[in-house]
Amino acid sequence: MIVRLGFVAMSLQLENASPSRTMTFSNFSKLDDREAAIRKLEKIAEENLRNTLRILKLCKANGIQMYRFSSKLIPLATHQELADWNPFPALAPAFREIGEFVRQNGMRVSFHPDHFCVFSTPRPEVLAKSELDLQNHILMLEAMGLDEATKCNIHIGGAYGDKAIAGERFIRQFSALSPRFKYRVTLENDDKTFHARETLEAAEQVEVPMVLDIHHHAVNPGDIGEDELYYNLWPRIVLTWQKERERLGCTSASQLPPKIHVSSPKSISDPRSHANFVDAEPFVHFLRHAARSTEYLDCMLEAKSKDEALIKLIEDLKQMEACGEGVRVLDGGQVEIAPHNQH
Repeated sequence: MIVRLGFVAMSLQLENASPSRTMTFSNFSKLDDREAAIRKLEKIAEENLRNTLRILKLCKANGIQMYRFSSKLIPLATHQELADWNPFPALAPAFREIGEFVRQNGMRVSFHPDHFCVFSTPRPEVLAKSELDLQNHILMLEAMGLDEATKCNIHIGGAYGDKAIAGERFIRQFSALSPRFKYRVTLENDDKTFHARETLEAAEQVEVPMVLDIHHHAVNPGDIGEDELYYNLWPRIVLTWQKERERLGCTSASQLPPKIHVSSPKSISDPRSHANFVDAEPFVHFLRHAARSTEYLDCMLEAKSKDEALIKLIEDLKQMEACGEGVRVLDGGQVEIAPHNQH
């Protein structure tokens, strides 16, 4: 199985390259000239986009083909007091340049809207804000000229006192979205509420691919044992991606592989928080099981040390390769994994 590795938003290797610089609404409000204040917001956004392109170029130089964009590229993009502001005309060239670089280099990029993007909510005003937040992410992808293979990953949301009813409400409210929204989304299991089977069942019903977060599964497994995960749930998760490739007219499994999220617990006392780096052994344990049914897999590292965690993981995988543990490092962002009992 060929596995590509990526990281989230910030590079610790590059100096002065934050893609998430912002301005609070309080500071915005203190500026007397509103038009000048908006121009300042656009200038910050343009710098965020320029830094995003710098990070993408660093990824290419290191053989890294996966990257998650910061959701904070445009400061105050969905603030209710700026509803009349359309930042996209001013930012069109910068967005277009990013999209062109991604396409030319065959990179897989994504967004992960923040935790307040919830479609299980019982509150109409929260649902409206969730739709607005998702729309903002979709507008950014459209400004980059990236098609529906480029996704926004979300969670189902909260249980609000009754998880079964909340899950049904998610399916009803998400299904009511337009295809423009629906076909940009993947669903991920979370670390407290909706575990892997519940998330998969929802993804199957609304017909979107599922992203398995193996750290979230470890701390919120429900009643799912290893055998069920590897022999039942994982093949079904893979099938959600196969159906999406068929919908998009992909001709190869390598064009839109299944995707997982990877991180390690910060500590025994704080198992839900993410550590700075990724522990290679449990990660490879999962990969070698997945390799029995999967040709290609993309893994987003959610470690606190960002690209430095990816670099360290590659070094750890090289050591496993030297010990004959079914791992072969291909480059700075790609490895080959032998299936269990086949190395």
